[in-house]
Amino acid sequence: MADAKVIPFDDDRSRTGGSGRPARRRSAGGGGRGQGPAAASVLGTAAVSALPGQQDASKPQEEPEGAGGQPLGRGERGDWDRRIAGGLAFLRRRVTGEYDVDEFGYDEELTDQVLMSMLRPVYEKYFRVEVKGIENIPSEGGALIVSNHSGTLPLDGLMLQVAVHDDHPAGRHLRLLAADLVFMLPVVNELARKAGHTLACAEDAERLLRRGEVVGVMPEGFKGIGKPFGERYKLQRFGRGGFVSTALRAGVPIIPCSIVGAEEIYPMIGNSKTLARLLGFPYFPITPTFPWLGPLGAVPLPTKWTIQFGEPISTSGYPVEAAEDPMLMFNLTDQVREQIQHTLYKLLVQRRSVFF
Repeated sequence: MADAKVIPFDDDRSRTGGSGRPARRRSAGGGGRGQGPAAASVLGTAAVSALPGQQDASKPQEEPEGAGGQPLGRGERGDWDRRIAGGLAFLRRRVTGEYDVDEFGYDEELTDQVLMSMLRPVYEKYFRVEVKGIENIPSEGGALIVSNHSGTLPLDGLMLQVAVHDDHPAGRHLRLLAADLVFMLPVVNELARKAGHTLACAEDAERLLRRGEVVGVMPEGFKGIGKPFGERYKLQRFGRGGFVSTALRAGVPIIPCSIVGAEEIYPMIGNSKTLARLLGFPYFPITPTFPWLGPLGAVPLPTKWTIQFGEPISTSGYPVEAAEDPMLMFNLTDQVREQIQHTLYKLLVQRRSVFF
């Protein structure tokens, strides 16, 4: 019987680079060495396909897809790898307790990695905060930021903290002085300590300022945050000027700060004093949505915010005994208050809308 004619797959010379040596082929049926010319003829007429799990070298390899269905670049993959590795390392330190807190309970890593990440979308997307005069905060050394207080719930303090950290070139951390009630509430107490807040007393404030921290105080206290909606943007009393005395002792500048937009997040149209006494709160707010809508009424309105830091008021030129001068305390307190109030009026005139 005559030998069958062998039909080659392709030109052997193209596979061997012209060396004349035929390339070794692996048959699809297995046992390639024992097959005769007839089997080679059949295989020669069949289409050649890649082995299962093997990519055809002639086709471009597909890249993993990222957001929007676009291929994920090598740099983006590396970025995600670093994020995942950093997150796992963070969790390991939390579980093993290998992290640091200062004498006030401030956990800088937790604040930067978790708390700031939770507040940042609210700051950027919900309230769309616009910051002015951030350059008035020094890049290093202590400073005392004095701000108005409003909004029924103290969200203005949290937004102020994000503004100082995210918008300042040096990424400074704001240490807020909070009222006693904050540290009496469960869960809130622990979170406030972790976020760097401390009790509003002169001793703690002075220690922080001497360490070179940026400290924030809102002298209106509950009188400002719990005032009726009809008195919005009208500053309440600033107390006896204790913050001025603290700044003078520490020798740090006082930076007035004005916040517009927080007054309208919970329009307080009433105050249930009976419920406030029963719950131990300084006031119990009644708004157009709370308590009528239940938990949904606790969602703040998406107002547009502006935070402006004024020019610093220097305290370095005063003698040490100036902190005990009541007339000087009164004059500097009134100067700070008037500057904040004037800036509030100016921002309100420039504002186009409460929500835009």
